[in-house]
Amino acid sequence: MDFQIRQAITANVLGSDAAEFKDIVNDAISRGEEHLLPGLGVFLETWWQASTEDDRTHFAEKLAQKFAN
Repeated sequence: MDFQIRQAITANVLGSDAAEFKDIVNDAISRGEEHLLPGLGVFLETWWQASTEDDRTHFAEKLAQKFAN
């Protein structure tokens, strides 16, 4: 992913609270538009970098379960 995209997405959400992030994610998912995927990727990358190893493992296990079927 291009670094400028990361910067733009980050600048657009600076100062957002938890409810706003939840709304952003829910809106992006409900729309199902592929051009919104980079933003979700930046959110995931940021969360991943700030998470503990236990949080990462739990997340990876949930993904594995969802994609196992």
